Amino acid sequence: MHILFVVPYAPNLIRTRPYNLIRSLHRRGHAITVLTLWESAQERESLRRLEEDGMRVVCAPLTKTRSVWNALRALPTRIPLQAVYCWQPALLHLFDSHLSKEPFDIVHVEHLRGARYGLWLKAYRLGSNPRVGFIWDSVDCISYLFEQAARSSRSLFGKLVTPLELSRTRRYEGWLVRQFDQVLVTSHLDKSALERLADDTAPAGIASAHSDAIAVLPNGVDLDFFSPTEQGREQDTVVFSGKMSYHANITAVLFLINEIMPLVWAKRPGARVWIVGKDPPAAVRQLAVRNPQRVVVTGTVADIRPYLARAAVAACAVRYGAGIQNKVLEAMAMATPVVATRQAVSALQVRDGEHVLIGDDAETLAQMILSVLGDLPLQQRLGWSGRQYAERYHDWNSITARLETLYQSAV
Repeated sequence: MHILFVVPYAPNLIRTRPYNLIRSLHRRGHAITVLTLWESAQERESLRRLEEDGMRVVCAPLTKTRSVWNALRALPTRIPLQAVYCWQPALLHLFDSHLSKEPFDIVHVEHLRGARYGLWLKAYRLGSNPRVGFIWDSVDCISYLFEQAARSSRSLFGKLVTPLELSRTRRYEGWLVRQFDQVLVTSHLDKSALERLADDTAPAGIASAHSDAIAVLPNGVDLDFFSPTEQGREQDTVVFSGKMSYHANITAVLFLINEIMPLVWAKRPGARVWIVGKDPPAAVRQLAVRNPQRVVVTGTVADIRPYLARAAVAACAVRYGAGIQNKVLEAMAMATPVVATRQAVSALQVRDGEHVLIGDDAETLAQMILSVLGDLPLQQRLGWSGRQYAERYHDWNSITARLETLYQSAV
C-alpha cells in the first residue's frame, strides 16, 4: 500500500506510537510518506533519519508563536484548542506542491491535534477517490483524559485549561468519530468513551455509532531497543520516566515524592528517586532542590535505557490518564520490576503479583516499593515476568499486522 501518514509532531523515540508504526509498516513493504511538523533542530534531525531509512518526509516548522496564535483564534469558538494547536497552513502548501498527484491508498492521521489535516485532505484533495481509506488514530480519548484531569490534576494546566477544554472536546471528538472510515484507540476504556461521545453528540435520527467503527490498536514497545542488560541494579534506586511537561506526569511525580516516598524513606532512608524525562517544570525541579540527596531530576536525556536498567524498581504512580502508559511497557521490556497504580495498568492485561505489583494508595504503594527494594529474587521474578508479558502482547510487528487488516477494511 501507499500510505500517507499525517503526524502533527515529529515521530521519534518520545512519540513512540507513530515512530514505530511508520518504521514497522515500512519494514513490511509499504510505501510510506510522512507529512509532519517539527519544532526544534533535534526533531528535524529525527526526520532526516526517517528519510535515511527510505521513507519520504514532507515537513514544515511549527513555532510556539504560531501555536499560541492558533489557540487565541479558537478561544471564542467551539473548537477545542487541542484541535488547532498544531495547525500550520504551510504544511498544506507543501502537500499541494509535492504530494497532490500521489496515488495514496490510505491516509492515516494521528491524534486530535492532527485530525484537522485529515478533514482538509478528505474535503478538498483526496476524498473524491473512493479507493482512499481515511483513518483517524485518536490514540487516547482526550475528553476521557480531561474529565480525570479536571478532578485530580495538580498541575496548572490540569487545573485551568482542562475545564475550559472539556465541553468543546466532548462535542468535537464525538463528531470526529463519524468523519473517518476507521477510528483507532489504544485501549478498550478509550473505545467505550469515544462510543459514548459519538452517541451523545449524534444528530436526531442518526443511528448510534457502530462498535466496529472504533478499533483498539494497542501501543507496543521496541523489544530490541528496550531489552534487559547484564548491568547490575542499584538496590536503593526508584525510577519514574516520562515527558515531564505532561500534566498527568507532573501529578504522578508530586504524588510519588510528597506522599509515597516519605513512607519509604522512614524505613530506607538511603533510597533515591530518579525523575527522568524532558521539560520538567519548576514544581518538579524544586523536588530535587529541596531534597538533593534523595531526588534527582535529569531533564532531557540522550537515552532513557541506562536509568531503567540500573533502577531496582520503576514506580508508575499515575493518578489519572488515558490509553496505554508507555513508561510501564518500557520498564517491563527492560525487565525492570514495576510498582504501579491500578490506573497506570488499566489498559493492560497484567496480573497483580505476577507481572507487576498494583496499589492505589500511598501506604500500599510504599510497602510494595519497600518489598521490591529489599528482595532480589522478587526483583528478578517480576522483571522477567514483565518482559515475557511485553513480548507476548506488545510486539510492534504483531500490532502492525493488525493495523494492515484495518487498512484493508477501510479501503
